[in-house]
Amino acid sequence: MSKAAKKPVKEKVDILIVNANELITLAGGSEKPRVGKQMRELSVIRGGCVAVKDGRIIAVGKTADVKKIVRAETIINASGKTVMPGFVDPHTHLVFAGSREEEFQMRVEGASYMEILKAGGGILKTVRETRKASSDELLGFGLNTLDVMLSHGTTTVEAKSGYGLTAKDELKILGVIKRLNQLHVVDVVPTFMGAHAIPNEYRSNPEDYVKLVVEDMIPKVAERKLAEFCDVFCEKDVFTIEQSRRILEAGKAQGLKPKIHADEMSSFGGAELAAHVGAVSAEHLLYASDEGLKAMAEKGVIAVLLPAAAFSLMAGRYADARKMIEYGVPVALGTDFNPSCWIENQQLVIAFACHFMRMTPAEAITAATINAAHAIGRAHEVGSIEVGKKADIIVLNIPNHMFLGYRFGVNLVDKVIKNGRLVVDEETRLAESVKFFSKELE
Repeated sequence: MSKAAKKPVKEKVDILIVNANELITLAGGSEKPRVGKQMRELSVIRGGCVAVKDGRIIAVGKTADVKKIVRAETIINASGKTVMPGFVDPHTHLVFAGSREEEFQMRVEGASYMEILKAGGGILKTVRETRKASSDELLGFGLNTLDVMLSHGTTTVEAKSGYGLTAKDELKILGVIKRLNQLHVVDVVPTFMGAHAIPNEYRSNPEDYVKLVVEDMIPKVAERKLAEFCDVFCEKDVFTIEQSRRILEAGKAQGLKPKIHADEMSSFGGAELAAHVGAVSAEHLLYASDEGLKAMAEKGVIAVLLPAAAFSLMAGRYADARKMIEYGVPVALGTDFNPSCWIENQQLVIAFACHFMRMTPAEAITAATINAAHAIGRAHEVGSIEVGKKADIIVLNIPNHMFLGYRFGVNLVDKVIKNGRLVVDEETRLAESVKFFSKELE
């Protein structure tokens, strides 16, 4: 009499997400960013399942198939919901002090960004406030901001310096960014941007400030390993093409990968410069020339588009995302969180991208996940749901991906898993609120 075959032993995992109405994996995009029609390919699994163990994704597929090989005590039922990678925000100015709500009113009344800057407002006002702030004050603000970003589904962010504009204060800001990465569950990727504006003390001789950035700030930042990228605001009345090139080349020589704020206020040649220096990304690009965009496509420079920033400027113009996608430029999306564009929510950025730049929901999701991860050198770890990657996963209260951009102005996040841990649970929060109010009524 033959013995019955033993059932295979199922591997025990930490978290099992089952029955997703749509599981958006974006699989296969880790080697290079998606371009053109590839940006609409989300690699969706219906009735999808993800298994998480020791902070990593160990299985992805149909629920019935994955459940044959794993078991878990913590099971998240995503029936009727959409599961996707955590959002990656590739462009923020996370660390600053003060606010600029009075300038918001000035913009409403017709003042331009550059008019406000020339009058000593804008970046320079925030510089004054940030220089006065202590590291602990900046740290507390940054931690609170990351909490809000996380609650809206962002699990990785890039953070730029640039509100110090002295070696001491730029190092202070980058030190805070380093501490934020150590203390908060959100991963924070540091960018040095001492070339964010010409400070008032160098207004009459900007070349001396460029020399300070190149010869003093960049070597100190590199020596202390406080940044991975070097960025510059290449724009009329800020840093010229030649000054920007020198700063980015100096950063490259010290191991800092180049990024560039390009063609935001005018067609200035920033996109062309990004291609020339081999920048990882060029950001804003509202006025980028066709020649510049084609050069970016040829060199694989990622366009980080910031529709919330354009919305805040009230200029009625947005980057031409459709042209960029047509040309084969890889497109990413970021918030540009800063005191003149105070937005922590990538969901709203996706909505802006759809409404104002005519990106499809699928293209915008690609841009806010795997392409955004490429823009900050993290695509090997985050931005898609694939075996071996970090378990940075969000569960959204929507039946399919097309609700992103379609429904906006509310937080669609149900759950956030970061590094394999459940860190945001809207159901638990609502349950606690109900208990609180029920007790109050007794």
